Amino acid sequence: NVSSKSHDNLLLPWLPLLLPLDICSSNFLKHPFFYLFIFLLLFSWPADNSTAGPVAVTRTFVSYIPPEGSDRKVIYGHFTFVRDPLRTFSVLEPGGAGGCLARRRAPVEETAKLRKCLVAQNGGYFDMNTGECLGNVVSDGKLVRDSGGLQNAQFGIRKDGTMVFGYLSEEDVLDQSNPFVQLVSGVVWLLRNGEVYINQSRAAECGDTQTTGTFDRFINVISARTAVGHDQHGRLVLVHVDGQTESRGVSLWEMAGFLKEQGVINAINLDGGGSATLVLNGTLASYPSEHCSDSMWRCPRSISTVVCVHEPGCDPPDCSGHGLCVSGRCRCHGAFWAGPACDSLDCGPANCSLHGVCTGCLCDAGWTGSNCTEECPLGWFGPNCRSRCECEHSCPCDPETGSCNITHHRALQEHLHRGTHCRGSWLSLSSALALLLVLSALGNVGLVLQGRRRHRDYRYIPLRDINGDSPHCPTSAAWDHEDVQEPEDTQEPQDTQDPKQQLL
Repeated sequence: NVSSKSHDNLLLPWLPLLLPLDICSSNFLKHPFFYLFIFLLLFSWPADNSTAGPVAVTRTFVSYIPPEGSDRKVIYGHFTFVRDPLRTFSVLEPGGAGGCLARRRAPVEETAKLRKCLVAQNGGYFDMNTGECLGNVVSDGKLVRDSGGLQNAQFGIRKDGTMVFGYLSEEDVLDQSNPFVQLVSGVVWLLRNGEVYINQSRAAECGDTQTTGTFDRFINVISARTAVGHDQHGRLVLVHVDGQTESRGVSLWEMAGFLKEQGVINAINLDGGGSATLVLNGTLASYPSEHCSDSMWRCPRSISTVVCVHEPGCDPPDCSGHGLCVSGRCRCHGAFWAGPACDSLDCGPANCSLHGVCTGCLCDAGWTGSNCTEECPLGWFGPNCRSRCECEHSCPCDPETGSCNITHHRALQEHLHRGTHCRGSWLSLSSALALLLVLSALGNVGLVLQGRRRHRDYRYIPLRDINGDSPHCPTSAAWDHEDVQEPEDTQEPQDTQDPKQQLL
């Protein structure tokens, strides 16, 4: 990794040894100085991983090149500053996954909609005749195309979030110790460590990838341009300059100088010219240089790979099947799934009230509720009370076993005959209650009859005088016996009682 300008001086003496070789051929890979050359031409920079603020900010510019002078010209385009590129930046295949293998070509708008890109630009180069993707392509961790070590400027993001600019060997591309999760190839390393690097790139890179003409013409011609780079804060920078080849736009020299003035540290030139396209929130935001079938209008070109800025993704994307990915964070379903990936269960301190297994909660037989605190309602039984009772006449059942015999306490239920039915239990109970009623009625009748027998000889005796004195008044004790004797005097007493006398 290179992070000092002093290495540029070390590189220059080796270039004459490399120039006689065809950089675009595989023989270049066998040169003894190749891997040392590669080692000194790789630049890494830690990416900004902050989440404060929006994912990306796009700014439109209208500037003069050079800033002063009578020969200055107006350029216009867009800068996009991206936070946390490891989670918000992707290299997309044309028309979706498998596009490079199928050699598809699609407008940037079409590919951007598939990934819901907030900002999308055209990416790497491609064969205009066959549609084949050129260079190295890694899309969301998948190696789509390996250039075989062909040397052109590369931009990639490794698994640890490091941004890489420069030239890569095939071993570096295939390295799995810290693999690339995104990788795209350009042509010409515009800025290296804050300095213009075009002359060195011209000597080191294969110019056959571009189709504008000779390598010098490609570098010097006025045209629309796109680039990817980073600033000193580790923010990823996407740049788009509107133009049309030989008519308007900038050369690569002008592009590099302009980016340096804006504080860009490293930058790689991507496909430009008629391919240069910018899409913001699904809408074309650039002025295409190619004409539509009706020459009056301009239309964007169908191109190959796309660089895309999107909302942060989740790992795994489906939140382990237990949540929804929103702005890069998994929002877990229910009250028990937790963790960044919604893959851990937390049933709380009650742990399903000791009546269930913590799977969100799967309650034991006879229990239900969010924390297994409620017994099954009448008519339901089993784990989480998911089974309906099948007793006759819609009778309730045991909430644990489903047995239709629930006339006894649950502690005694295990000793009862499992075949007893709800109907028999209710009949037995009804018969017992009826028998008690009959016995109670018979007892009351007996008490009534006994009371009548004890008082069947009760008599009323007329008082002889008002003071209650009567020589023949029997004692109260005499009336208590059934064999009370009549008085010997059988003479019928005279009725001298006053008609108004009361009888007792």
